This record gives sequence, structure tokens and C-alpha cells, in this order.
Amino acid sequence: MTVPHSPSPASDEIAKAMPTVRLMPKANARAIRFGAPWVYANEMVVDRRTKNLAPGTLARLEDSDRQVLGLVAMNPNSKIIGRMLDPDPETVVDQTWFEARIARALALRSQLYDAPFYRLVHAEADGLPGVIIDRFGDTCVVQPNAAWADLRMEMLSAALVAVTGVCNVLKNAGGRTRTLEGLDDVSGVTTGALPDAPLPVPMNGATYMADLTGGQKTGLFYDQRPNHAFAAHLTRGLRVLDVFSHVGGFSLAALAAGAESALAVDGSAPALELAAQGAAAMGMQDRYSTRHGDAFDTLAALRSEGAEFDVVICDPPSFAPSKKALEAGLRAYERIARLAAPLVAENGVLGLCSCSHAADLSAFRTASVRGIGRAGRRGILLHTGFAGADHPQLPQLAESGYLKSLFFRL
Repeated sequence: MTVPHSPSPASDEIAKAMPTVRLMPKANARAIRFGAPWVYANEMVVDRRTKNLAPGTLARLEDSDRQVLGLVAMNPNSKIIGRMLDPDPETVVDQTWFEARIARALALRSQLYDAPFYRLVHAEADGLPGVIIDRFGDTCVVQPNAAWADLRMEMLSAALVAVTGVCNVLKNAGGRTRTLEGLDDVSGVTTGALPDAPLPVPMNGATYMADLTGGQKTGLFYDQRPNHAFAAHLTRGLRVLDVFSHVGGFSLAALAAGAESALAVDGSAPALELAAQGAAAMGMQDRYSTRHGDAFDTLAALRSEGAEFDVVICDPPSFAPSKKALEAGLRAYERIARLAAPLVAENGVLGLCSCSHAADLSAFRTASVRGIGRAGRRGILLHTGFAGADHPQLPQLAESGYLKSLFFRL
């Protein structure tokens, strides 16, 4: 399916006077000047004119004293009513502007990685608010999770091809964030063609099979790359359990590092099939097994079966995607630790991960330690890991530091 082309808004915006929006007196204009990327609806003067701005409209942002703060992308339908694009309000957001941002992002990834498999653009941290771009060789998958970017998808795609030389650009319109922005869920192709099969992705010596059209998110989670590597370093000759494995994140890396065996557990049968294909592509299918089922139930079942592993890693989806869900999310993280700890052999390693930005490191660590203790185990913390460098954090945006991985020796 081909994504319909939207008319480019750039020329219209240049031709007419740009609207001006203003912060409330109580809003923290200094934070915006120092790099804060978001303006919330309760921080802005939202009159009838502002409410009627079409989602994706670019505007000049001023503080309550009418001092210019920069160029902002508006969406009156979202709690994040404004996303800062540039401190210069006269900036023209055209293909050249996109190319400059993408080129800067590409230069960083080229320093970090020898092969073109990485997160190319990590939203606000790379100067493209709400935009995620993952690269898989000659194909890029774009998630335009903000109205301004969705409106300019054609321009963004052209810039991406011009800078990187990729042949295929896919639009992924899934995810909770687009719903919050009032955007549709229509995915498709903006350049080139859909891959006709999962793509092999080399990472940490393993081979992963990425389904770019039917898989989770963009098809693969690059953010855990350094944590996969750390865990794999501990697994040579050992038995590994990978819970919430998706397409084999920790378990395939462990096999590549010399693990004796690996069991992958996930609730998605298609993801486990891709994990098995990855093991086969590595010639290690005889040491790899999968188990389809609910992770909580499977952990309990493994304990009743008397199973034991030298390394157990649990990498669940976000249990606390918002502040409202924080308490329930922390209880879920504690429960995972309580169920997983009894499966770890004496002096073995338990890895626990969280991708919930609402649960900060301290809260997640406390929940994990409490769960380990309630399982009757004690542990020392070996390592704390975060997302890879292709997922840079914006210091002014706590949400960009979402991923935490804790490794305990029990």
C-alpha cells in the first residue's frame, strides 16, 4: 500500500503571515530557552484562534512578555500543544531543513556503528520532535508520531533518501502516541517497496529476523543492544532463560556468545517463530527452544517443574506508560522479580528491565529488590544499563531516559 501524498505546506506558510502563540505568565519560559522541547496545553494561552489552528501548523512562540522563543509545531488536540522545532522563528521547514537534521543524526550513527542497522533518529534528542526512524540496511521505518511530522511525511521521506541513499521508506502508524495526537493508524510505503520477508539484522554477533510490517514497533528493539552484550558476556557455557523475548533479544546474543542453551518465552507466537529463524540462521537451533505463553504463568509453571537456569532475564513491555499507571506498574515489576528469582541457580544472574519512563531508576530498582527479597533471595547489583547511544537522551526531557536494565547476582 502506498501512503497518499499530502500537499506540502511549506510554500503556504511562507506566503502567509505565521500565527503567533503565547505562553501563560505562569509558564516556565526559561526552560524553553534552555532546550525544553514541549509546551503543554495548560502553559499556553489557548484562545479561539489558537484552538482553531490545524494540527501540524507552525507558529511563532512568545513568552508572556511577547519575547520570541522560537518556532513551534502546534496541535490543539494534544496535551502537548506545542513542540519546539527551532529557536529561530524565521526558520523554513522544508526538505533542506530535514536533510540537515538527518545528516547530523547520520554522522553520529556512522561514528558508533560499522553497519547500517540502528536507530537513525530518536525524536527530540535528534531535533525532530515525535519522529522515530530505525534503519535496516537499505530500508528505513519511520514513525511520525506528531502531527507536524505526519503532515510532512512526503518531505521527510525525500530528505531521508537524499541523505542516506536508502531504497525503501516505510511509514509505521501504529502506537499509543499517534492516538494521543489524534492521528490515524494507516501504515504504508512512501518510497520503494515493502520487504517480502523478514530482514536479517546482525547485532552482537547474533542474527535477528526483523518483520518490518507485522512486528512490534518498527520490527526490532535496537535500544537494548548494549544490555544484550553485557548479559551475553556472562553466559558462556551456561543455561539461559529469556522472558518477554520478542524475536530473541537476549537469548540469541547469549547463543552467539557461547551459551550452552537458551529458552525464549513470549506471548507472541509470530515473534517466537522469528526468534527460532534467527537461531537457525546462526546454525544454533539445536541449543535453542521457545515456549509460547503468558510470562507470569510460564514463570510459575517453570518453577513448579523444578527448572533452573544460570542466567534469567526479563524484558517486559512498559508496565507504567503513564503516571496514572505507576503504582500498578511497580507492582508488576515486583511480581516479575519475585517469580523469576527462584529460577536462578545459586550465584547465577537475574536481569530485570523496564522501558517505563514513568518509573524512574530508583523506583524500578526498589521494586526489583523487593521482589527478589520476597522470593527469599538476596542479590548484589552488578550492573545498571541504559539504552544504546543511538537512543540519545535529551537532558531536558525525562521521558527520553526511559530504558533501565538491572543485573543482579543472586
